[in-house]
Amino acid sequence: MHENVTHGLPAFYREDSEILILGTMPSVSSRQAGFYYMHPQNRFWRALSDALGEPPAHSTEDKKELLIRNRIALFDVLKSCDISGSSDSSIKNPVPNDISGLINKTQIKRVLVTGKTAERLYKRYCEADTGIPAGYLPSPSPANCALPYEKLAEAYRLQLSTPIK
Repeated sequence: MHENVTHGLPAFYREDSEILILGTMPSVSSRQAGFYYMHPQNRFWRALSDALGEPPAHSTEDKKELLIRNRIALFDVLKSCDISGSSDSSIKNPVPNDISGLINKTQIKRVLVTGKTAERLYKRYCEADTGIPAGYLPSPSPANCALPYEKLAEAYRLQLSTPIK
């Protein structure tokens, strides 16, 4: 059953952010916890920490400090949509966030998207406005566990280690 969901989480960024990582829409767990990628089986924080050579970030404060140290901003492509649970494949009636407005407040020069749905929606609704093509990160969602963790972490490492132009 679809429910109309409004994003509800503020973008996490600072003026000196250089990389923007975009998901599609916060999961039910993330909306309840009030921060990004908070489902206990989501592999985002582990992959990000490993890719950056950082110790694991467990608390929300540790996660925020990891992002700040590495000049990474987090947000989602969508401001609202009709969705069943946390399933990206069920999204209908998407309304995008103002990604170019966020970029204009920062030093962001690279955009990375987590998953095929975020990639498709970013290209459709945001890329022309931002002028920044998105790099692709495999989805860290527990629904994407067919991808072994080592391949996920390596994809994150490759994208994050590429020099920003």
